[in-house]
Amino acid sequence: AGNWLWWNMLAGGMLTTFFFAKYWRKANVLTDIEFIEKRYSGKAATFLRGFRAIYLGLFINALIIGWVNVALGSLLEVFFNIPEDQTIYYIAVAMFLVVLYSSMSGLLGVAFTDVIQFVIAITGCIILAVLVINSPQIGGIDGLKAKLPAEAFSFFPRIGSSESVPVGTLALSVGSFLAFITIQWWASWYPGAEPGGGGYVAQRMMSAKDEKSAVNATLLFQIAHYCIRPWPWILVALAALVLYPDLSDDDKKLGYVMAMKDFLPAGLKGLLLVAFFGAYMSTISTQLNWGTSYLVNDVYKRFIQPRATEKKYILASRLGTLMLMLVALYATTQITNISQVWMFIMECGAGLGLVLILRWYWWRINAWSEITATIVPFLAYFLARYVFDWIFPNSFFFTVGFTTIAWILATFIARPTEKEKLKKFFIQIRPNGNWRPFQSNAERKESKRNIFNLLICWISAVVLAYSILFLLGSLIFKEWKEAGIYGGAFIIAFGFLRYFSQKVNIFGNDDQELEKDSASTKKAYA
Repeated sequence: AGNWLWWNMLAGGMLTTFFFAKYWRKANVLTDIEFIEKRYSGKAATFLRGFRAIYLGLFINALIIGWVNVALGSLLEVFFNIPEDQTIYYIAVAMFLVVLYSSMSGLLGVAFTDVIQFVIAITGCIILAVLVINSPQIGGIDGLKAKLPAEAFSFFPRIGSSESVPVGTLALSVGSFLAFITIQWWASWYPGAEPGGGGYVAQRMMSAKDEKSAVNATLLFQIAHYCIRPWPWILVALAALVLYPDLSDDDKKLGYVMAMKDFLPAGLKGLLLVAFFGAYMSTISTQLNWGTSYLVNDVYKRFIQPRATEKKYILASRLGTLMLMLVALYATTQITNISQVWMFIMECGAGLGLVLILRWYWWRINAWSEITATIVPFLAYFLARYVFDWIFPNSFFFTVGFTTIAWILATFIARPTEKEKLKKFFIQIRPNGNWRPFQSNAERKESKRNIFNLLICWISAVVLAYSILFLLGSLIFKEWKEAGIYGGAFIIAFGFLRYFSQKVNIFGNDDQELEKDSASTKKAYA
């Protein structure tokens, strides 16, 4: 049940798929930070673009790379018996190798290597799960279920139960569960699951061949990321609770690597090492490419050298990648607990998500709305943690509420975005929602119909994905009745998704629909 810390983000990911993937492709920008000056106007927009580029591209990105490096350090420490205080040197070598090929190849090279590394990594993880679960110490799925309490296999926490989760499992309170499924996925900025799309996910959507490819690729990512990828990890993690019960909370991250070392024969041990390094390099190359694109496109090119040659920008990107590596290495040395970094990033982005969603659908959102929603969570987080002495989920609820009130006030106090900027944006993107100053009555009615159909598509896709996730889990744990229920839910959700997606042509290109439009509408799109 503790996996809801990230399972909840599926709802936001599917929202991106159906409500934003086409828009990101239409936006024709290099980064989602560049989008800021396409949507907003004035000095506030300029400041916001520069601030978010440095804040996300350097500070937050260094924390993300840092926690990935900590995971690699665990591998080196356990697998090769390297002292903990020396792992940073080996991590630096591994990062430098990634810097070399990612800075040379750019986004296209990163995308190609990601495909190869994903196949190797997921294959290796499945092999490890099979070997560990079928080992004599575990005795298959039946043996695993006999050795752990029933709560360890529950997909959901016990609502209304005061019983604590047994020692050795990741506890999840009812309050935390409700915070995750009702608020976090839309309210909190989180890398890879930004409400409204953003970061490296937006970068991939913007790089797709066309709008149809952007939607299909994003949907495939949600299914693979949330439904397929978790189960090999979860199985080994559950087995590690049985195999290594004496690991402290700080050392639990070592359980996976200890299972690799103890249960794999020599040849497969090499494959799993390659899989682990493949997963590491895939993540680091993506983060370096994403962060450097902010620093070069949205800081260096925008504010320092706007008229430099492409050759100079390429050199700047390679130097920027190296600089980001050095900052991330320093961040690595400061991180002791990965989950604490997750929670910090999640809570310090709480309340921003709704602005990132509404900026596409409500013309009144302006640069000050987003500036306020970016900065205020830090103040709210400080008050909740250090003045009121609250912890999650109470601190999270407070931060979301405090930030939401602040940005709503800022929206109506500040002047709207310049009308010409909004008009140009509306003509290029043709977004649904409240764009009353630029919509005809017919367009407003069509927008309402589209939003309704997209909502049904989104809900259907969320149910479909969770059904796949829990169907696979039920089959693995031999819960046949539950498997039948989740299988039925999958079929129903698929039927709804198929029907309503055709009504809005979500899996097609809007350009195809333009051929049916009137000459005046074609002109407006142009």
